[in-house]
Amino acid sequence: MLELRPTCEHCNKRLPPESLEARICSYECTFCAACVDSVLHNVCPNCGGGFVPRPVRPATDRKGGNFLGKDPASAKVKHRPVEPAAHARLRAEVENIPPHER
Repeated sequence: MLELRPTCEHCNKRLPPESLEARICSYECTFCAACVDSVLHNVCPNCGGGFVPRPVRPATDRKGGNFLGKDPASAKVKHRPVEPAAHARLRAEVENIPPHER
């Protein structure tokens, strides 16, 4: 089950379950679109992968109990701001490699 984290790991911006601003990597690291674009430059600081828009879990049970009411978003905040120098080194290593080839 995809963990819908409540905030951006870098700037701590609120990212509710219906947010279209949430971005995730394949390990579900969660950041806002602004941080992915302007700070991270599509390089996850935790794994080096790329980001995609986080899916929105349906709020209403339309089929089989698959909805936010049964599987709620996480309330656990993972606020761990990116250290610029460390991220610059990681970016230099991988940013010219397309995310699907990293």
